[in-house]
Amino acid sequence: MNDLMPITPSRKAIAMRLLYTVLFFVAFELVKTAVHLSVVFQYIYLFITQKPCEPVRRFANQATTYAYVLLRYLSLNTNARPYPFAPFPAEKDQPETSVSFD
Repeated sequence: MNDLMPITPSRKAIAMRLLYTVLFFVAFELVKTAVHLSVVFQYIYLFITQKPCEPVRRFANQATTYAYVLLRYLSLNTNARPYPFAPFPAEKDQPETSVSFD
């Protein structure tokens, strides 16, 4: 069989993917909320200390990487199920070494 020929999925397979999609959509919304809260916290911390909180920066960077992986699965751009069905993704990009306010 030709590898380029699309395979028609069964309705059962589509339904299973839909169930996983609902689960990961909820996970995405939780991650999105966590990133929003970390941004608010980061700016409060920044106004008080005049420097960013490094643990929060690292957390937000990991969370946005995970959100990217979730969105790729939700939008049918990958078949690999995200964490917890796979290892937690490594960060795509490291945070900037210093923050600029120009």
